[in-house]
Amino acid sequence: MVEFRNLTPPEDGQEIKEEGGKLKIPDNPIIPFIEGDGTGPDIWRASQRVLDAGIDKAYGGKKAIAWFQVMAGETSFNETGEWLPEDTLKAIEHYKVAIKGPLTTPVGGGIRSLNVTLRQKLDLYACVRPVRYFQGVPSPVRSPEQMDMIIFRENTEDVYAGIEWSEGSNEVKKVIKFLNKKMGTNIREDSGVGVKPISITGTKRLVRKAIQYALDKNRRSVTLVHKGNIMKFTEGAFRDWGYELAREEFADVTVLENDLWDKYDGKMPAGKVLINDRIADSMFQQVLTRTNEYDILATPNLNGDYLSDACAAQVGGLGMAPGANIGDVVGLFEATHGTAPKYAGQDKVNPGSLLLSGVMMLEYMGWKEAADKVVNAFGVTIKSKVVTYDLARLMSGAREVKASEFASAIIENL
Repeated sequence: MVEFRNLTPPEDGQEIKEEGGKLKIPDNPIIPFIEGDGTGPDIWRASQRVLDAGIDKAYGGKKAIAWFQVMAGETSFNETGEWLPEDTLKAIEHYKVAIKGPLTTPVGGGIRSLNVTLRQKLDLYACVRPVRYFQGVPSPVRSPEQMDMIIFRENTEDVYAGIEWSEGSNEVKKVIKFLNKKMGTNIREDSGVGVKPISITGTKRLVRKAIQYALDKNRRSVTLVHKGNIMKFTEGAFRDWGYELAREEFADVTVLENDLWDKYDGKMPAGKVLINDRIADSMFQQVLTRTNEYDILATPNLNGDYLSDACAAQVGGLGMAPGANIGDVVGLFEATHGTAPKYAGQDKVNPGSLLLSGVMMLEYMGWKEAADKVVNAFGVTIKSKVVTYDLARLMSGAREVKASEFASAIIENL
């Protein structure tokens, strides 16, 4: 039995268990949640109402979530003096499925990103970002309905590993001296220095999860996105190790791009997943110009960060973009946008990102009926032009509503 220093779990719920790498979900699972900072409480309240209503509608009261509030971010610091209490990490790890709103992280100095810290501490190595279009959402592109991609972004390595030293520090002077004298580099003395690790372990487990997802969901392809033409031993290795993993573990159910033409005359065999790769800068162009040719993207950390936001921009922006951080077992689902503190407490911001992340959470739990009801009602509500300000200002004939009113409209459409 887990023990917390300052938290009391709900008495009306049960723990999610894990057996053989699979989750066993009770009818009343305890799910930790972090409201988040800034607009977090507003969008959480709206999202929770819709998720609860969707579950009730799907299962007639036979299933329900026992929500368990835990703390992180500015709200936590103000109340406890800690940005990320140990209790919170323990709760997410123990209960295995959790959801969070946006968290404050200052730009520049100060605390390191809490989002990155959560991913690294809990080894949530896959950032999963589905990007799809809902009819009626304003878009800057002609055919946004062609966008239906899922980005699997490696979460723990690359420049996000946080291995860096500030300009002028004793540490950076030692690093520069060593690299210039011993390794033949020519780094300027007034530089800050960061290290970009990409490993076989980190790459293969990310690509494994992407390919397995493609097989489970009957998706067409997995594209390895990298800048290996320049960074040959990190991003180039990511590409090579990704192909290697496909050959080693999925040879009977995948086709590598070269083999597609050499062995199959360019015609994809039924029931198999294509594995190909693209240079990162070319990929940014192709998600705009050849959108429907791509399905699942597997990327190192930084590329995935940029690409997921660039894809989201085509289908309504970050307010419509869900996300999850997933390890071998634990899944932490999150709003992908920032805290927008100037709108805090105004019941104004679109809860779509957090709500759709909740849909991902329901799918992860195997509660597909509830997930489908919520996402369908969400789409119907947007199509009827009942939307929050971010969409209303771009839609002719829209009725602008508050976040709470948007939630009520979705519930009516369940």
